[in-house]
Amino acid sequence: MVPTSSDRRAPLRTPSTTTMSLEWLMDWSWSLDGLRDFIATGIQSFRDCDATALVAVACLLVLFVWYCYHVGREQPRAYTTVNALMQSAEANGVQNGFVYCQSPECVRCSHHDGLNQKLYHNLQEYAKRYSWSGMGRIHKGIREQGRYLNSRPSIQKPEVFFLPDLPTTPYFSRDAQKHDVELLERNFQTILCEFETLYKAFSNCSLPQGWKMNSTPSGEWFTFYLVNQGMCVPRNCRRCPRTYRLLGSLRTCIGNNVFGNACISVLSPGTVIAEHYGPTNIRIRCHLGLKTPSNCELVVGGEPQCWAEGRCLLFDDSFLHTAFHEGAPEEGPRVVFMVDLWHPNVAAAERQALDFIFAPGR
Repeated sequence: MVPTSSDRRAPLRTPSTTTMSLEWLMDWSWSLDGLRDFIATGIQSFRDCDATALVAVACLLVLFVWYCYHVGREQPRAYTTVNALMQSAEANGVQNGFVYCQSPECVRCSHHDGLNQKLYHNLQEYAKRYSWSGMGRIHKGIREQGRYLNSRPSIQKPEVFFLPDLPTTPYFSRDAQKHDVELLERNFQTILCEFETLYKAFSNCSLPQGWKMNSTPSGEWFTFYLVNQGMCVPRNCRRCPRTYRLLGSLRTCIGNNVFGNACISVLSPGTVIAEHYGPTNIRIRCHLGLKTPSNCELVVGGEPQCWAEGRCLLFDDSFLHTAFHEGAPEEGPRVVFMVDLWHPNVAAAERQALDFIFAPGR
């Protein structure tokens, strides 16, 4: 009799399934035995290991840690925190609340023909360590810096470094650095309270420790720096701990190069600040109003603006600018918290390179 199709399949399916199940169980058992033997062998090998092998392993571990440290310390300074700057400033002995530049090689204070060569040397060193990628605008700016600075219209003449092809306007909207503006305004009361504690010392002496008196045609202009030209001022930061911690939360605060500052600025009634230019156009200067009496104005590029308490005012200080307080003496001083932020059109790669080129003391 010829078997049907179902008769032919039936005797083949059952033995095959049974055989496969047995083989799988055997393989699984062998795998467990092998794993157990491997673990046991490893433990026994560790027990039998002599002192020489342990020393060799320890040396390799030390070499690996040293290599990681060596690579890490060569990374760019672009994302160094304000806390790291504080430790650096402690070592460099910043005194009396602000930095005195004592180096004739400082690019922030150098106004001589060799400045461009020095900047180009710093750029080459950066590109050699990292990359030329994204450096076109900085390279162009350094190469033709003399022409840019000399040919700029009188309304905008940064004194040290001009980055070409950045949008220029005397004032910026709050949205230019929205996160940092909103964070500063939310902490208005915190900063104000720390200022009021500091300002009580003025009743005891003419210029309390940590404050700096600036030159003005008339009146008095005082500043209390937390960060001055990229250097943190530890003694002052300890006196304003909450404001100092706030700086570390700002995403665009310039804290790693000589163009970065953060301070409390006080104008007494009757004070006029002479017209002047800032050093560069790569930053936006932010003023958070703490105390804003009437008849106080900031004029940037010929355009006047007034401060408001608890509100930020953003401007490009590479434009010709001045400020004055013409209020009555009984109204008290005009007080703002000032912090330098990156210009929104400076790319991340450019920020990193600029931090390297204009590092404090470079």
